[in-house]
Amino acid sequence: MSLQGKVAVVTGAAQGIGRAIAETLARHGADVVVADLDPGRSQETVEAVSKLGRRALNIKVNVADWNDVKSMTDQVLKDWGKIDILVNNAGVTRDGLLVRMKEEDWNLVLQVNLNGTFHCTKAVLQPMTKQRYGRIVNISSIVGVMGNAGQANYAASKAAVIGFTKTIAREYASRMVTVNAVAPGFIDTAMTQGLPAEVKETLQKQIPLGRLGQPSDVAEAVRFLVSEEAGYITGQVIHVNGGMLMV
Repeated sequence: MSLQGKVAVVTGAAQGIGRAIAETLARHGADVVVADLDPGRSQETVEAVSKLGRRALNIKVNVADWNDVKSMTDQVLKDWGKIDILVNNAGVTRDGLLVRMKEEDWNLVLQVNLNGTFHCTKAVLQPMTKQRYGRIVNISSIVGVMGNAGQANYAASKAAVIGFTKTIAREYASRMVTVNAVAPGFIDTAMTQGLPAEVKETLQKQIPLGRLGQPSDVAEAVRFLVSEEAGYITGQVIHVNGGMLMV
């Protein structure tokens, strides 16, 4: 129970990778703020955290909206007194070739994936620096490192998250706040489950370990980065991709 007594905020925690992260942190002792745009859907995550014997707080938040994020942070600090861990997981896709990509699709992906990470990080830094302790993990993507046709907006947002991660790590290391990123490869979630069988087969042939990742694979990497054992790791990108990309 290495996270006993810690308070963690996980965005986009209603399903998939976000839910796996929330449950994994709870299993290791953390109380979890389940932050999502759809509080109805995130109720299942809240119940799962509660069954593990940890406190859970269900908060509706639009990470693209600074006022929404600030209200969430204020509520957590009022109810639970502190924030030790932030996992910026909330993200969206709006795929399409660049020449056909609508400006609103470009903007939405950047607003959620990049601006959302900025808003949430900015909101928690003051309480973290005051207590001289914090763990921030940003969920990037293999696409942000290698690119992917049809995902210029998503790749740009996730590449920017990596640059953001390294900069904030440098800015706040002296306050004992570590900031790292996890870059998942192709993970078996609702999004990939909708892919045609032949596309999945082609993908798996590109992965040395021969399978799509599981949400738990990503969650365990996050769990390590927020633990005391990772206290000397900051500004790093942990790639969880089955060997599809080696850097």
